[in-house]
Amino acid sequence: MRGLGQYADDLAVPRALTHAAFLRSPHAHAELRSVDATAAAAHPGIIAVLTGPELAAIGKPFITGVKTDAPHYPLAIDRVRYMGEPVAVVIATSRYVAEDALELIEVDYAPLPAVVTPGHAATDQSVVLHPGAGSNVLHERQFRYGDPEAEFAAAAHVVTVDTVYPRNACTPIECNVVQASFHPGEQLYDVVANFQGPYTLHTVMARSLGVPGNRLRLRTPPDSGGSFGVKQSVFPYVVAIGLAARLVGQPVKWVEDRLEHLSAATSATNRVTKLRGAFDVHGTLLALDYDQLEDCGAYLRAPEPATLYRMHGNMTGAYAVQNLAIHNRVVVTNKTPTGLNRGFGGPQVYFPLERLMDKAAATLGVDRVEIRRRNLVPADAMPYRTASGALLDSGDYAHSLECALGSERHASLLERQRERRAAGRLYGIGYAAVVEPSVSNMGYITTLMTPAERERAGPKNGALATATVNVDPAGSVTVHAASIPQGQGHKTVLAQVVADVLGIGPHDIVVLMDHDTGKDPWSIASGNYSSRFAAVVAGAAHRAALTIRARIAAIAAADLNVPPVELEFRDGFISSRHNPDNRVPLARTAAKAHWSPLAIPAAAGAGLRETATWTMPELTEPDAQDRVNSSGAHGFIFDLCGVEIDAVTGQAKVDRYITMHDAGTLLNPQLADGQVRGAFAQGLGAALLESFEYQADGSFASGTLADYLPPTACEVPDLEILHDPHPSPLTPLGAKGLGEGNCMSTPVCIANAVADALQTSVDTLPLNPARVHALMQAERGGADDDATPTAAPGSTPEDQLPAALHPAPETAAADDGHGMTGEGSTTIRAAPDAVWSCLNNPGQLRALLPGCKAFEQSSDGEYRAELSLGVGPVRGLFDCRFRFTPVVAGAQLRIDGGATGALGASSGTAIIRLDDVLQPDGASGTRLDYRYSVTLTGKVAAVGGRLLDGASRTLIGQMIKALASAAEPEREERGTWASRLGAGLRSRWSDSGDSES
Repeated sequence: MRGLGQYADDLAVPRALTHAAFLRSPHAHAELRSVDATAAAAHPGIIAVLTGPELAAIGKPFITGVKTDAPHYPLAIDRVRYMGEPVAVVIATSRYVAEDALELIEVDYAPLPAVVTPGHAATDQSVVLHPGAGSNVLHERQFRYGDPEAEFAAAAHVVTVDTVYPRNACTPIECNVVQASFHPGEQLYDVVANFQGPYTLHTVMARSLGVPGNRLRLRTPPDSGGSFGVKQSVFPYVVAIGLAARLVGQPVKWVEDRLEHLSAATSATNRVTKLRGAFDVHGTLLALDYDQLEDCGAYLRAPEPATLYRMHGNMTGAYAVQNLAIHNRVVVTNKTPTGLNRGFGGPQVYFPLERLMDKAAATLGVDRVEIRRRNLVPADAMPYRTASGALLDSGDYAHSLECALGSERHASLLERQRERRAAGRLYGIGYAAVVEPSVSNMGYITTLMTPAERERAGPKNGALATATVNVDPAGSVTVHAASIPQGQGHKTVLAQVVADVLGIGPHDIVVLMDHDTGKDPWSIASGNYSSRFAAVVAGAAHRAALTIRARIAAIAAADLNVPPVELEFRDGFISSRHNPDNRVPLARTAAKAHWSPLAIPAAAGAGLRETATWTMPELTEPDAQDRVNSSGAHGFIFDLCGVEIDAVTGQAKVDRYITMHDAGTLLNPQLADGQVRGAFAQGLGAALLESFEYQADGSFASGTLADYLPPTACEVPDLEILHDPHPSPLTPLGAKGLGEGNCMSTPVCIANAVADALQTSVDTLPLNPARVHALMQAERGGADDDATPTAAPGSTPEDQLPAALHPAPETAAADDGHGMTGEGSTTIRAAPDAVWSCLNNPGQLRALLPGCKAFEQSSDGEYRAELSLGVGPVRGLFDCRFRFTPVVAGAQLRIDGGATGALGASSGTAIIRLDDVLQPDGASGTRLDYRYSVTLTGKVAAVGGRLLDGASRTLIGQMIKALASAAEPEREERGTWASRLGAGLRSRWSDSGDSES
């Protein structure tokens, strides 16, 4: 906050540093026929332009847990598979020069049909993204625990929900940064990146770079501007920039911009789930049956399908049910590859599960809280083994639920609902009960393999954490841990934990959190993810501190002539419990280990540096029945909230939100509550605002923070946080994770409240005003309770548009890309033949085109132009091709054409009609009517969604103004033309509606 942080872009840079910029595909799916970088390479300041084959020649594709023929390289090789996929990288003396050169690269794309929805991807009718794989379904497995078939057959009630969890992503303030050097003598890559882990990906990166692990030195900065899981996705760029540094022989740096981050970094998986629950007459849950279809985007990129399997042991949530069936499928689509996002896997599981519990309550006529209470895992069953293998370590879920309800909290919420409803307002209450897993088992991902495949591959298990405590010759204490914090307060907690052991103040300890794989202890499990810090990383630091304390105690015991067990560490001194005056300063005793190693007991060892490594013995590999304890510690959350909906606008507003947590021992309550608030804010965004939107052709439409809407302080209400801690018997400090829980519980809790307010089914998110309005309309129209609203977020169904806004049949926008249709009219003070002549005169056509840099006629009626155009924050060069076809000679003209450039591509059709009219002063005039339909893809569509309408009006206005200037004979009146044109266009757009459709 004081501006003193050291982030990746703040670090010192090496001599001869160069800068990189990526050319990204404007198409979601296309054959990559050729990449011509001749002009770009000749641009001043350009050092190299590198393409996929050049990087592939010295690197290898990334490895994944699923063995299939769907290779993924840092740059596209023969095909692009998502909008924003890197096609080439420009290395230049500055980022500005590199960006300029991107526009000079000519790429020949052959567009292919896009596969956008996971349901379509899973069919035989979809285009196959990776021909070698033979299908878009890259993984499929079925699991069965207990006897779910028998329970469903005998159940009094079978309840089913169909849900779609959308794509969303966390949005850290700092985007990805990579700085790489290559040392040819050592064949060593030295990379600085704000990578967060897991360090399993270090092996992936080293293999793709074509070197042993010890030849990839990966360093992280002291500070990181947020991540929430997202920055694991920097690893393909670590490889790309590393290979680039090797090829150009100079250090290379790349800083990701916001558009790149939103469109091409990563996102959470979207999942289609069909969940069935078997219940007896009393509402006891007997069995669950999941059918899960996971969309991982264009490539199955490590550590995916982690999102699908991270929760495998916890598929029954907080409920005591031992009969479980799971059918998992993973598909690829023409969207950004997915990865870790805060709470990964949890929101996708709990959204259908907690919607099921609400629907079951309605079906059975049971209170929604009561049906949850009846099915919670009982306290006397702890530690409880779930059907699929998780070991729930501690907790009293029923007690935590009652604490959340409180003596008045729930009652006052119900009373508030009664009052609002009596006043005719829409008010609902939502509930959610979830188990929050933390400390991922490094072997959970191997559940995707069959037992025979796991046997051949060898066991994967555990969750190693490392931490080092060092006492220097002056007695000063330094702590380092193999965790990469992104603002969670790890330094504060580590200082606190070690200070408590050594009896000194936290301010006396220096904590270093930057990491260097070349010299710092680490393991493949290192990193900052899955809420592993409090449970195992802080625990490892505690163990290291205890060892240091024991060694110092051995020295002090000899000096004070008391047994080590009688010593206590307090206020910087070591003293006898029975004689506090018999004491010695900790710093002096510690210094003795350095200055007089021959004068200390052998039990004290040499020096005072201890690295502790610890894992949880309960985190074993999956067993022969595919049961796996996928996480080491398990907290519990019970949420309840009140939501009011504006009956006119459809806006849902959280009126009150209460969240109860059992996170075991709270190491720092203030930081713990900060983590809860942060997760709640992001869970609120997922519930009401955030969704990555793609057009039917795979074009990304959420490229700015005006289109992708994280919540601000204005949208996040105050939060009532409660704690009911039950320390874990399995972690060194009794702590469990709590940084992700509300990302899992909040979306469905709010969805349940909205469903209660509207008395309808909610089966997808976000519940933005457009979707809520569609739900209200469906309910008023008597739609089926489980119907899915057909209106896309923010869209208006075409049959609700005014007739004047319907596109004409011959200019209807294609059902792909960012489609715009419109029409307009104006009057020009020139005869129709003069206007027609201008429209068909190559010499004058050039003057009509805004930003025209070059123009040529390639054949009769066909033209090519180079235009410099901009929409909002982006501007670039476009290669444009037009074909003019007279429909009615002298009166009606059809224009077909398209444009391509580094910023995107477009195609469209326009119809222009000329009619002879009489001006008020009796002069000859022409009424010009036009209709157009344009489809845009790429960067210009991703960031200009809210600006394209205004930009198109501006461009059309400029063209008509130029046309009038060329055609009008009365040059002296041209000064009044602009005002007449502007008035005419404004009137026409107001009356007949030039608009997006």
